[in-house]
Amino acid sequence: PASRMLRLWPRTGRLGVTSRWATAHVPVRHASATTSTAPLVESSLSDSGTGVLTLTFNNPDKLNAWTLPLLKQLFFQLQDATLDPAVKGVVLTGKGKYYSAGVDLSAIIKPMAPTKLIRQIRDQNQRLFASILEFPKPIAAAVNGPAIGAAVTSTLLMDGCFASPSATFSLPFAKLGVPPEGGSSVTFAERMGAANAQRMLGEENWTPTAAEALQAKLIDGVVQLGPEELLATASSFVEQRIAAGGGRRFGRAELARLSRVNADESAELANAFVSPKFLGAMEAFNRNKKKAQLAAFFRAARITLPLWQPTFIQPNYDFKLDGPDGAITR
Repeated sequence: PASRMLRLWPRTGRLGVTSRWATAHVPVRHASATTSTAPLVESSLSDSGTGVLTLTFNNPDKLNAWTLPLLKQLFFQLQDATLDPAVKGVVLTGKGKYYSAGVDLSAIIKPMAPTKLIRQIRDQNQRLFASILEFPKPIAAAVNGPAIGAAVTSTLLMDGCFASPSATFSLPFAKLGVPPEGGSSVTFAERMGAANAQRMLGEENWTPTAAEALQAKLIDGVVQLGPEELLATASSFVEQRIAAGGGRRFGRAELARLSRVNADESAELANAFVSPKFLGAMEAFNRNKKKAQLAAFFRAARITLPLWQPTFIQPNYDFKLDGPDGAITR
């Protein structure tokens, strides 16, 4: 039966700084943790009075992967920053060697009935990118190291992106048998041209370095001098947007367009997780990793798919972050 099949689902998973954005190190006051354990998303508000809030992914042992607990903290940090008049703009960065390894599928996908699973995947994906798209204040990424998947696509929904020389940008969608997400089905070609976009999104899985990403116009600058200077550069960029009026780089019409793209992609992604292509890709991946048991599971899931595959879910064009499909509890 369909419900039994998915309850068996396994848990797997250019150079220099542009001068107008170069500044001295920005002093910050660090927010205190509200619990005895370190937060997965650390926050610090600049002491210089600029109103720039830095949010740092703080799970370096897991390469700052976006687990559900980390994503929940990020959602609420952005929600609080929206309402806090002291916060005028935001910079996202990572602690340690990685910016983020992207969404941790083993932490997102749980054993459940297929119909519930694809609805959850659709809504979680749509919520993730809507929280960036709909954030009303300037926001930029300071990519301190490798970025993968959603950690890459989300940067093109921000107002700016700056990177350290150690950063790389990987989109392994084709290898996983899943479609583009985070608006990347349109934003990458619009930003860097169709040929480069296809190189990243397609089977080649081109993973540009920071220098290559800058040359391809994927990012706005490479900062050579270290993490503090990277953060200062991204913060200076946000400060300039604040001084210019504090809005986002796109208006209402563009927000509506990208939101609709996000809805379409989120549904396509959810449906892909219960498709022969994805199951076959996961079978091959686990076989290559010498994980025979998981490879056998995905092979069985692929072969028996006609017996349990749910009806494909449709895009949710009425999705709202504060609505029944977007709201989450703290």
